[in-house]
Amino acid sequence: MIRIGFSKDIHPLVEGRPFILGGVKLKHPKGAVGHSDADCLMHAVAESILGALALGDLGKFFPDDNPAYKNYDSGLILKEVYEYVKNKGYEVINLDCMVSLEKPKLRPYVDEMRENIARLMDVEVEKISIKATTFEGIGIVGEEKAIICEAIVLLENDMLLVL
Repeated sequence: MIRIGFSKDIHPLVEGRPFILGGVKLKHPKGAVGHSDADCLMHAVAESILGALALGDLGKFFPDDNPAYKNYDSGLILKEVYEYVKNKGYEVINLDCMVSLEKPKLRPYVDEMRENIARLMDVEVEKISIKATTFEGIGIVGEEKAIICEAIVLLENDMLLVL
């Protein structure tokens, strides 16, 4: 059985916040705002996995009104989500991500982000794709007011049902 999940996440950017993306601290004067560490990419990936199995959204499992998740490491969110679906017999076939961000340029960080995500899900890095685009100065992304991350995942469960 195969399942596909998609997610999109957006976070505002403000001066003085650390900018964590894909588990990497970016060198930039602005950072994303959120209840956890605001890693928009990790959120989109984790939620795409939940969506593939129709389990709901991140807020269901990691509510932003729970103080336990204040400044929580989003890598741990992804790890917990993936362990849950892995225990149900699913594994990642491939993951494709798109990051929409005007600055900074992400090319220097992409390989490390791919490695972080692969490690957290215990899959080969070749299964993880991360691409970046700008909005050419247009809208909230182009004006450097926000980051948008999208992820689509293909999961497979090849466990045989025993009757």
